[in-house]
Amino acid sequence: MNQNLVDLIDIRKEFDGEPVLKGISLSIRNREFVTLLGPSGCGKTTTLRIIGGFETPDSGDVLFDGKRLNDVPPYKREVNTVFQRYALFPHLNVAENIAFGLRIRNIHEKDIQRKIQEMLELVGLRGFEKRNTTSLSGGQQQRVAIARALVNQPRVLLLDEPLGALDLKLRKDMQIELKRIQQSTGITFLYVTHDQEEALTMSDRVVVMNHGSIQQVGSPTDIYNEPENAFVADFIGESNIIDGIMLEDCKVCFCGHDFECVDKGFAKKEPVDVVIRPEDLRIGFPGDSQLQGVVESIVFKGVHYEMMIRTEHFTFMVHSTAAEPVGKTVGLSVVPFDIHIMKKSMEDNR
Repeated sequence: MNQNLVDLIDIRKEFDGEPVLKGISLSIRNREFVTLLGPSGCGKTTTLRIIGGFETPDSGDVLFDGKRLNDVPPYKREVNTVFQRYALFPHLNVAENIAFGLRIRNIHEKDIQRKIQEMLELVGLRGFEKRNTTSLSGGQQQRVAIARALVNQPRVLLLDEPLGALDLKLRKDMQIELKRIQQSTGITFLYVTHDQEEALTMSDRVVVMNHGSIQQVGSPTDIYNEPENAFVADFIGESNIIDGIMLEDCKVCFCGHDFECVDKGFAKKEPVDVVIRPEDLRIGFPGDSQLQGVVESIVFKGVHYEMMIRTEHFTFMVHSTAAEPVGKTVGLSVVPFDIHIMKKSMEDNR
């Protein structure tokens, strides 16, 4: 049996002659929480709709348990979808919204009532059976939509930016709830978002997309700590991306100085992107550091200060729990492990 639940093989899709997906391939395993992450227009929702059967690829194959699904309509796929607009039926109460799919399948009434109660318990809405959906908060409506999608026991649940309409605190609460629901049901979740924090918080794996192509696939830790190109580094969290020259294995030159690093396999004198996270830069005395600069601005971010420090060649963003005053000259240092080297992107427009 194929260990992957869903396989996308060289999927291409155009709209009005414009390529939206440029031959993407992706495998999703059973019981995984996978997030498609990227900016608007990168192709993530189209990918979701192709898996759901709402769009047909121009070329390539969609496999489910190893069987080709390209021409199978949505209602015959073991997949359900939760959209950003929850599309609840306003003339039905909570229980009847959840039961809608079961009634279409002519499930016995006793089983329907049992499943309604199971779903209400799962999404934390026990006692809401008779409530009108229009009287619910946004978070409660979203839970009803999830319950309605899960009650039919799909193998895969597709979620298209379902937290987009919620306020910040409720979004954070629902991130934790969605992960709990996924783990307790064992259903594969494929989630679409442009929010980096959502992706890093909930996912087993993150698929970073841009311009219809997959840029990187990996765990949240890998995506954040080891970005494969400048786009991923810049899109996932904050990054300082500096032009550099790889002198030899484990030695790079940027900002007029040579630095030890841990990366190998580049050609000598190869132009590279040097990525340093703001939290990995250390502020010290100017004479003790290879880099020195002037503090240009300070913003308090709650758990840290964000400072812009202008050196001779580059203005660095620095995150620190201690702030230095604007106008002060400081030193900047970074350890070799926190200097990330990557090949120049073909789409580098910086």
